[in-house]
Amino acid sequence: MEKNKGDQSGNKNPDASIRRDFLKAATLLGIGALAAGPVNSYATASRDMEKKRGLGTILTKKRTLGSKKNPLEVSAIQLGCMGMHTGRGTHPDHKSMVKLIRDAAERGCNFFDTAEVYGPYVNEELVGEALAPIRNKVAISTKFGFDIEGKNGLNSRPEHIRKVVDQSLKRLKTDRIDLFYQHRVDPNVPIEEVAGAVKDLIKAGKVLHFGLSEAKAETIRKAHAVCPVTAVQSEYSFMTRLPENFIFSTLQELEIGFVAYSPLCRGLLGGNLTEYSDLKTNDIRGAWPRFQPEALRSNIRIVEALNEFGKTRGMTSSQICLSCMLSKYPFIVPLPGTTKLSHLEEDLRAADFVLTAAEIKEIEGKIEKIGVVGDRYDALQQSRVEY
Repeated sequence: MEKNKGDQSGNKNPDASIRRDFLKAATLLGIGALAAGPVNSYATASRDMEKKRGLGTILTKKRTLGSKKNPLEVSAIQLGCMGMHTGRGTHPDHKSMVKLIRDAAERGCNFFDTAEVYGPYVNEELVGEALAPIRNKVAISTKFGFDIEGKNGLNSRPEHIRKVVDQSLKRLKTDRIDLFYQHRVDPNVPIEEVAGAVKDLIKAGKVLHFGLSEAKAETIRKAHAVCPVTAVQSEYSFMTRLPENFIFSTLQELEIGFVAYSPLCRGLLGGNLTEYSDLKTNDIRGAWPRFQPEALRSNIRIVEALNEFGKTRGMTSSQICLSCMLSKYPFIVPLPGTTKLSHLEEDLRAADFVLTAAEIKEIEGKIEKIGVVGDRYDALQQSRVEY
């Protein structure tokens, strides 16, 4: 387990095969299905379509991000779209990803995450095209904060934020952004100025909710005092639990939601990687300590522990990861990303499972005993997060 720092490879991948076998069994048997929560009209229509088309998964459970005064109600699991264009060795064709995003919406997922820097730009265009026919039935989150055309790395100056929002709206084919995150905290711009700029965009109707990413508690408090923060997005998984130590108490106190990106540790916990996986060819993971062959060799033991835990529960390792978050914290929305329909359905089905406190303690204990090898980021990426 990552501690508090201060207070594909074909037939060589048995874990991927196990994941598929578990998914098939769970789908056929309907193991773990529980009573559904509130269902909106679109999800109800999706359930009717399920009967007609034989859809395997319908996500009906909801989560509320932010305070009761200005809530953002979304599906309990979000779809991250970054990997459709950024960070992986190969990327699927545009048409198939438009279909996947629409498949997700058809199955009840109504919350989609992108950013101008993904691609850059083309990921927002993809999401905009895919969701345009159903724009009023879904929520879109995107981000600002990188100096894409320049050489400064980060840029959250108010004038730049205003420019970015207009460009993002155009690419997304919409008149408003449901949740607008600062992608990374800019040390050269006071967070109060950033929050003030977003507050003005909310008044103008271009943005509905303000979010931060990888921000520490002090930054969150300062921003929230100027413009209410609806959600904070940070990496969080069985292998990266730092938010528990650094920001969760603050989020609960201020009624701020949490969006957990990389809840499967970038595919590792889903059983998609081995020490033989090619992460050196156009794959950002290849530069990070946790994904080096020797580290993977050790970290795969965590996947083995998850698979063993899931055998008697009809759950895959991915479903355990997502269900644990949903069962443990009511203010969390997991943000897994995928380019495959089978993985999408597997992930969405995780909301049908509920793990008890004893079960969560059991699996967390097993993972803590195994330990995590390697930091999550290289030096550059780590310098851009606040804890």
